[in-house]
Amino acid sequence: MIFAYNRAHVGDTLMVIIADDKGTENTVSRKWNVAQIKDESGQIVAWNFFHISDHLTIEGNGQVTISEEQLAELNRLIKEAGFEETLEKDNQPKIVVGYVKTCEPHPDSDHLSVTETEVDGGEVLQIVCGAPNIEAGQKVVVAKPGAMMPDGMMIWPGELRGVKSDGMICSAKELHVPNAPEKKGILVLPEDAIVGEAFKN
Repeated sequence: MIFAYNRAHVGDTLMVIIADDKGTENTVSRKWNVAQIKDESGQIVAWNFFHISDHLTIEGNGQVTISEEQLAELNRLIKEAGFEETLEKDNQPKIVVGYVKTCEPHPDSDHLSVTETEVDGGEVLQIVCGAPNIEAGQKVVVAKPGAMMPDGMMIWPGELRGVKSDGMICSAKELHVPNAPEKKGILVLPEDAIVGEAFKN
């Protein structure tokens, strides 16, 4: 679950992104200042809370952190508006240190690689990567499904040329690291980086 807020460009609206709508036609149900968005299958993919500063003080722009008290207030607003669902917060970091366990050529591409990359808690994700410098044995930065990148791009499970890819191995430029090189390639971390820890610039 991603909480996003950008008053300058979107207005005083807190957006809560739950799932990938896969570009399908959505249905919006708005009651008072709360809107519930469902995809064509009826799954809830997002919520919008309008005039949110009347209820919460949101710090920052882009992806923001919501406290337990703020989450309780959002659930109160949902109930007060007449919806039955509630929000359950996922406290796990989504952009983390990963370890590339294996790296093999993509069966249908001369520039893509298919990796098995460990993230947190021993979880291993299959991630297709197009960086020329990707190798087994590296510590890297992984944007897991449900992550929001600094430019606002969302990361969801998908496929690249027919191969499943659950996440993205990131470059310094994609992470908005200061003075990131223009040369294409992933950010390789020092060997003492701890797998599963949240990545911080």
